[in-house]
Amino acid sequence: RPIGSLVEVAERVRSGDLTARVPAPGTLDEFDVLAGAFNRMTGQIEAQQDDLVSANRQLDTRRRFTETVLAGVSSGVVGIDREGKVTLANAAAARMLSRSAEEMTGEGLSALIPEIEALLVQARAKSGKVAQGEIPFRASDGHTRTLFVRIAIDSVGAEERGAVLTFDDITELQSAQRKAAWADVARRIAHEIKNPLTPIQLSAERLRRRYLKQIQTDPETFEKCTDTIIRQVEDIGRMVGEFSAFARMP
Repeated sequence: RPIGSLVEVAERVRSGDLTARVPAPGTLDEFDVLAGAFNRMTGQIEAQQDDLVSANRQLDTRRRFTETVLAGVSSGVVGIDREGKVTLANAAAARMLSRSAEEMTGEGLSALIPEIEALLVQARAKSGKVAQGEIPFRASDGHTRTLFVRIAIDSVGAEERGAVLTFDDITELQSAQRKAAWADVARRIAHEIKNPLTPIQLSAERLRRRYLKQIQTDPETFEKCTDTIIRQVEDIGRMVGEFSAFARMP
């Protein structure tokens, strides 16, 4: 009877019921010892399984959280292994590189972004294993973008295990900076041109008003010249107005 009970409980444990325990006969010392050892073993297996399930749940929660963060950030994030092959790419990285994340996974980073090789070498050579810089990138759709890339080498001691790259598309930012610079140039030009316009116009009007009646020979030419000065000053004033409007571009 004790052997049959042990076999029955062992079958329950084999089928996954780790709560099964062998009842001790109470009269047979050897079987009591064996039942106690079996129950202790089963209890340890049950506790270890509970720990593994809890650890897996935590890992799954962290994985989902990491995936949610990577999907939500605007920066591109790419992970590579020690051989330089892509192991992870978020949606922003796929969008910037005009590829899908599935296509990028397993492909060499140098094939995806040939211009990044020099920055990788620089990151490996630094003591902190971190490097950053701007690189031009020509996407498969034909558009050239400027990417700001930051590379962090993942290493344990002297052994390199891979790297994590984050990059942002700063093409629009550079374009905005260039526009801002040209707007500043236009503002300065408009200011420099506008300063002498008013005294020039006032001087021409004063000359015509004061000396037109005193000129006896060819007063028409004198009047025509002063009118030309005044009219050209007004034209330059309109040009200055256009430069000022350009300087106030959105």
